[in-house]
Amino acid sequence: MTQGCIKLNGIDIRKYDYQEYCTLFAVVFQDFCMFAFPLGENIASGARVEEGRAREALIRAGFGERLQSLGEGLSTCVGREFGQRGVSFSGGEKQKMAIARAIYKNAAFVIMDEPTAALDPKAEAQIYARFNRMVEGRTSIFISHRMSSCRFCDDIIVFDQGEIVERGSHEELLAARGNYAEMWNAQAKYYESQESLREINNNQNKSTEK
Repeated sequence: MTQGCIKLNGIDIRKYDYQEYCTLFAVVFQDFCMFAFPLGENIASGARVEEGRAREALIRAGFGERLQSLGEGLSTCVGREFGQRGVSFSGGEKQKMAIARAIYKNAAFVIMDEPTAALDPKAEAQIYARFNRMVEGRTSIFISHRMSSCRFCDDIIVFDQGEIVERGSHEELLAARGNYAEMWNAQAKYYESQESLREINNNQNKSTEK
């Protein structure tokens, strides 16, 4: 389909003031950008920073401990493009910052497209565990190809070739034995094999230590 319109509350979005319309959405893309500005300004997306709100957003995004370790706190410069006082953060840390930026905006709609791609499994699980608190009171859309990240969602919509082919909760879609169940089982086997490999490596390490 190459034509049509998007409506919000039954009104074509082209009839809204564009800037006002944009304030309704907070988005975390898989590809995002952090700027060589102070941490607080990165989270607030501007020079005016509500520090308490920025700290709360970072804590809710799982960045709290890292924030406490920074001597300059929210004034810490992200990256070293303009001086050695800046801090080079890891990809996972930057991804948490991007999530915190969306939380800080406090928009009515939160859209996240593969927002945990750069996180390790433990950090990813922590994000999922606190996701409801992060988006409390707001409509949230979570886009992912990783079935493990869909399990906590209230309403899962499965697309195939640009069309909706399934919709329901995790349990309902597994019971339906359709596309979702097929992808879930395929990825579950991968995670199980990865877990078995880690267990073998751990056992080998223990034997070596003895």
